[in-house]
Amino acid sequence: MSNYLIKYCFSILMCFTFSVVGLMLSAPVQANTVTAVRIWPADIYTRITIEAEKPILYKMTTLKDPERVVVDVEDVDLNMVIKALSEKVSESDPYISKIRVANFKPKVVRLVVDLKAEAKPAIFTLPPAGDYKHRLVLDIYPTKDPLMAMLDERDNPPQTVDVTANNKSTQVVTLPQSADVPSVTVDSNVAAVKIDEGAKPANTTTTNSVNAVETTSQTSQTSATLQAEVSKEVPDNKPSSKGLRQITIAIDPGHGGEDPGAIGATGSREKEITLLIAKKLKAKIDEEPNMRALLTRDGDYFIPLHMRVLKARKLQADLFISIHADAFTNPAARGSSVFALSEKGATSASARYLANKENQSDLIGGVSLNVKDPLLARTLLDLSQTATINDSLKLGKAVLGNIGEINKLHKNHVEQAGFAVLKSPDIPSILVETAFISNPDEERRLNDSAYQDKLVLSILTGIKKYFSTNPALAKTKVALE
Repeated sequence: MSNYLIKYCFSILMCFTFSVVGLMLSAPVQANTVTAVRIWPADIYTRITIEAEKPILYKMTTLKDPERVVVDVEDVDLNMVIKALSEKVSESDPYISKIRVANFKPKVVRLVVDLKAEAKPAIFTLPPAGDYKHRLVLDIYPTKDPLMAMLDERDNPPQTVDVTANNKSTQVVTLPQSADVPSVTVDSNVAAVKIDEGAKPANTTTTNSVNAVETTSQTSQTSATLQAEVSKEVPDNKPSSKGLRQITIAIDPGHGGEDPGAIGATGSREKEITLLIAKKLKAKIDEEPNMRALLTRDGDYFIPLHMRVLKARKLQADLFISIHADAFTNPAARGSSVFALSEKGATSASARYLANKENQSDLIGGVSLNVKDPLLARTLLDLSQTATINDSLKLGKAVLGNIGEINKLHKNHVEQAGFAVLKSPDIPSILVETAFISNPDEERRLNDSAYQDKLVLSILTGIKKYFSTNPALAKTKVALE
C-alpha cells in the first residue's frame, strides 16, 4: 500500500512539474525595451543613438533613388520613446531630412532614415558604459569633402610647365599622371577630387552578430570623419610679411555629444565648459600675429580620441592643447593641473587615475570596439617620442606657471601619464585640467565669463613664453601613410 501511495504522489508531482515547465515555455518572452533615443547633428557627421535594457539586434539596408538608410530593430516593441525619434530631427541637420518609425512586423520596428544627399552610414552596438545602457549607434558620414581636396591640392600641387613660343604667347601644360596612379575624378560642382577605388553596390545590407561586429568599412568611416573634420580649418603656413611662418595650434575641447564628461554639483557639464573655454582661447590666439588656432570640435558632438590626434597632424599643427575640467570623489579637491604624455607610466597615482578616466571617453562617447583601421594603427605606433615629450614638458611648464597666477595649482609641476589624446609623435601636446568641476567653488568659477577670460589669457601667455625660447621651425611632416 505504501509503495502505491509513493508512486501516486510521484506521478502527481511529475504532472505538476511538467505543467509548470509547459506554462513557462509557452509564456511570451518579454521584448527588449527602448529607454532613450538621441540625435547629435554636426557638420562632420550626424549620430543617431538608441538605448535599451538589453543588447539590441538589428539589420541595416541602404537604398537609393531617393537615398535612404533602413534599420530594422528586432525584438522590440513600438513604444512612445522610439516613436519620438522622428520628432528629434532638426531642419538644420546637414544629412538627415526625416526619420520614419513604424512596426515592420511583430517585434520588429523599422526606421527609415531619409537622407538629404548620398552618405556613408556606419552602424554598431555598444555595451553599457557610464550611465548608459546597451546602445545601437548609427552614424551618417558625408561621402566627400570639398575643402579636403583643397588640402590635398595644397600639399600636392599639380606639376606645370610654361611653354612659350617666340615670346608671344604662353600656355600652361599639366604633366600627365603616371600609369600606376589611380584614376581621379573631379566634381566641378563642389571642386572635390575623388580617387576611384572601384564601384560599390548601390544597395547593401548588413546584420549584426551576437558579438555586435562593426558593419561598415572602418577605413572609409575614419577617412570620412577626418575629411569632414579638417574641412573648416585649412592652414596655409605661409610666411608673414615679416618672414615668420604662421604657427598653428590645435585646441581640443574634451568630451562632447554622448560623452558629457564630468558633472558638477549644480549640473554643469564638462563638455560645455571646455567648449566655451576652447572657443575663447581660439579667438585670442587668432588675434596674435603669425598665430592661428583650430578646434577639434566646434559643437556638441563626439570625436574619438584618435581622430583628434589625426586632425591635428593632418593640419600640421605646431602644438596640441586639450582642455578639460577635472573631477574627483572628494568635492574638496581643487586646483589646476597640466599633463604631458608618459612612455614609462604615470608620475603619480592621481595622474594614472585621471588618464584612465579620460581614456574611457571613447567607451562613453561611442566608438566601435572592432575598428581595424590601418591609418589609425600607423598613426598611433609607438614612434620614438622622447623629443616631442620633452617639448611637451617645456610647454606644460610655461602654461602651468601662468595658470598658477590666477588659480591654486593641484600640483606645482607638470605630471605625466598615458593619455591617448596626447599620443601625437610629432606635435608637443599637453592636457590642461582647468579646475575641479566637482568642487562647488571651482565649478562656479568655471562658469564665470571673467574667470574664463583670465584662464584663456594665462594659457596664451604660456604658449607665447614657450615659443620665445623654442621658436617654431620649418615643419618636418611625419607621414600619415
